[in-house]
Order: sequence, then C-alpha cells, then structure tokens
Amino acid sequence: MDIGRVGVWHPMTAKAPAEEVRRAAAQVEALGYGSIWVNEGWGSKEPFTSAAVVLAATERVAVGTGIANLWVRDATAMAAAAVTLADAFPDRFLLGIGVSHGPLVSTRGHDYAKPLSAMRAYLDAMDEAGRILPKGECPRLLAALRPKMLELSRDRADGAHTYFVPPEHTAQARQILGPDRLLIPEQAVVLESDPARARQIARTHMSFYLTLPNYLNNLRTLGFTDADFADGGSDRLTDAIVAWGDPITVAERIRAHLDAGADHVVIQPLSPDAPDLADAVTQLTGLAPVLGL
Repeated sequence: MDIGRVGVWHPMTAKAPAEEVRRAAAQVEALGYGSIWVNEGWGSKEPFTSAAVVLAATERVAVGTGIANLWVRDATAMAAAAVTLADAFPDRFLLGIGVSHGPLVSTRGHDYAKPLSAMRAYLDAMDEAGRILPKGECPRLLAALRPKMLELSRDRADGAHTYFVPPEHTAQARQILGPDRLLIPEQAVVLESDPARARQIARTHMSFYLTLPNYLNNLRTLGFTDADFADGGSDRLTDAIVAWGDPITVAERIRAHLDAGADHVVIQPLSPDAPDLADAVTQLTGLAPVLGL
C-alpha cells in the first residue's frame, strides 16, 4: 500500500450528506493526498459504511478508520468489517482501532477502568475470529498516546495512529514503535496568518479535547501544565497543537512530524465556525503545492 506522506482527517467525512462526502473525497484524491480518514465520534455515522462510501467514490486514495471504537462492536464484527473492505478495495483500506475515552464510553454503559487490558483482549478475539473469516489483508493500527499503548501497537498491530499531538510526541512514539511500524499522526491546521483569529479558531477546536483525561495526561508528559489547559488553552499549547499561518508555515509543521519519524501525516483543516468540508478542500488546495503533491 502506497499512501504517500500526507493525507486528510476530517470529522465531516462521517457526518456530512453522502453526496457532499463523495464530492470532497474526489477533490482530495485529485489534489494528490494519499489517504482520507473517517472517524467514529459523537454524532457521527457508522465508520465502516462511511469508509465504503469514500472508497466507492474514489479510485486510488486509501481510506482509514480514525478511529473505530472497540466498545461499539464486538471483535468478530470489527474483524469482519475490515475483511469486507480489504477484500472489496485491495490495498486501499486501513483499520484504525481505539479504546475511545472514559466519559464517552460510560455513556454506552461500559467500564473504562482497564482500557489497555480491554484492547489486548479485543485483539486476541479479533485474531481468533480471523481464523474463520474470509481472507482480506489490511494494516491494523491502534489509537495510541502513552507508552504502554504504543508498545501494544508495536507488538500486536502494524503501528499507531496518534491524535492531538505535537512533533515532540511523534519523536517519542517513533522511539517506542521502532523503525518498522507505521506511525500516522493527525495535525490540525488553519490557513490564517492573523494570530488572534487563528488562535480563536484553534481554541474552538481544542475545547472539547481539553475535557478528556487521555489527552491532558499525555500533554502533561510533554511539559504542559494545568495553566496551559485553562481558558481554552495557552498560546503555547494552542500553537503546539494547531499549525496556523500561510501555506509555507503550515507545511513546515507537517514536515516536522515527518522529520520526527512519522510515515504519513493526516491534516485536519479547521474552519472558523464549524467543521466544513468545502472550506477544508479550499485549504487543502492551498497546501497541496507546498507539500509537493
């Protein structure tokens, strides 16, 4: 599977009307991006069927689940869904699996007390299901931030998909994963050169994530403190999480992740008011030439 160096992550690939998603996916592919990611979040559509919509609307671009929540479906259903897409679209599907977050999992009635153990047992069950399912090969990535989940990504998967992280985390993740596992971080971006305006857009995006302990605990290991998390995020944190400025400046952040050890970076363009696929494509169009696509 050749996905190049840069792809696209956007929440509306799993929320917008199907025709809008098809149109945006075709435009992203034409621009030269190597992947499109479909998330499973609050209020999103089902990720595997959403991925199928994107795959059917395109010819070359790879599509990944970023991230399919293990608490939503049992391991056999997860494995079967991955096999279905891998078989129908050879060398174009990537399976991203994650444990989500305690506050979100509890609303589904699950116990989030031991997410690492839950993931390990889930992978065991997926492997067992794979013995009887039809064949369909695709990379398996884990949503990982902290060392133990990264180690599991190294030992039981093809790599890790990281989110809400600066390049410093990418360097640490590469050290843990070793040289032969995929590392695909997400990078939020805003093509806006006015600092106040750019940071306002960034903080709107960050506000939800700064309520989730997994992200806060990970950021603390990178030297950020509660003072950085207050009032929507300090300038230091905001600038670390969201790359903003002109296309050349934003592209430098993408290259920083690649230089730190990422194999592929997925860009999430942020819009002023709410996630917007059309605006995202406009920003991606501006970035494509400076990214060498």
